[in-house]
Amino acid sequence: GFVELNCACLGTDVFLVQIKYTGFRDRPHEERQARFQNACRDGRSEVAFVATGTNLSLQFFPANLHGDQRQVPSREYVDFERETGKVYLKAPMILNGVCVIWRGWIDLQRLDGMGYLEYDDERAQHEDALAQAAFEEARRRTRDFEDRDRSHREDLEDPVVSKIWD
Repeated sequence: GFVELNCACLGTDVFLVQIKYTGFRDRPHEERQARFQNACRDGRSEVAFVATGTNLSLQFFPANLHGDQRQVPSREYVDFERETGKVYLKAPMILNGVCVIWRGWIDLQRLDGMGYLEYDDERAQHEDALAQAAFEEARRRTRDFEDRDRSHREDLEDPVVSKIWD
């Protein structure tokens, strides 16, 4: 299921990698600093892993919310107070089918920092349960359809019922 796939795809090692804010690259640095902080307060931002150039559009809310209610992210997800000059960020997501939590910090002056992905076992189990429930519902609907289809064919083969249709 979903949990086994997640465990196989993502080991337990955590690799801290260099990241940078990638939004509004065409704007002056001071404007980018302000836009980055505002985006974080709104619960979203774009970052890239410097070494690979992999860009991520992050949302700093619990996995079941993703900012739909337009609320302010909690300090657990966006923390400007933990260390002066930095913001600490947390963003749950599904990346290539694997439940992960992106965690990192970004220097508010330089707009770069460090980040990593960690396996999100709790969410993987939740997603697995949702997938199992959807699969069971699809199986039930298929069985119901096949039962109705079989019953309809039997009615058509019954000489008494078929006379009604003549």
